Amino acid sequence: MFRRRPDLDELNRQRIGTLVDALGIRITELGEDYIRGSMPCDERTRQPFGLLHGGASVALAETLGSIGGNLCLDGERFLAVGLEISANHLRPVTRGHVHGTARPVHVGRQTQVWDIRIEDDEGRMTCISRLTLAVIPKQ
Repeated sequence: MFRRRPDLDELNRQRIGTLVDALGIRITELGEDYIRGSMPCDERTRQPFGLLHGGASVALAETLGSIGGNLCLDGERFLAVGLEISANHLRPVTRGHVHGTARPVHVGRQTQVWDIRIEDDEGRMTCISRLTLAVIPKQ
């Protein structure tokens, strides 16, 4: 499914100096049909009430889906960019890490749709997200 299979170190080097880096998001696994990553629930990612910020969960979801989407493309010619994302926040998180797994629902020539499920350290689902990517020519 993935056209390119960089190692995890290469994927994580790309995050330096970005929002992904600021939030502590790390890519932890690249499977045959999924990409997995984690993010801490700490002062960078909590909202003022002490819970994991929903926007941080969405940032994790879009990061995983976008990286996965771009690995499915000829990176010399095309780029997958976020078109729409939705998220349902199912359970609060106050500490530890959350772990997201992104899997493709549809990988087409012009659009992609990714399902991202985020769980806490105990494996309980905390957020489910659906990401639509537009496939555009690289400029």
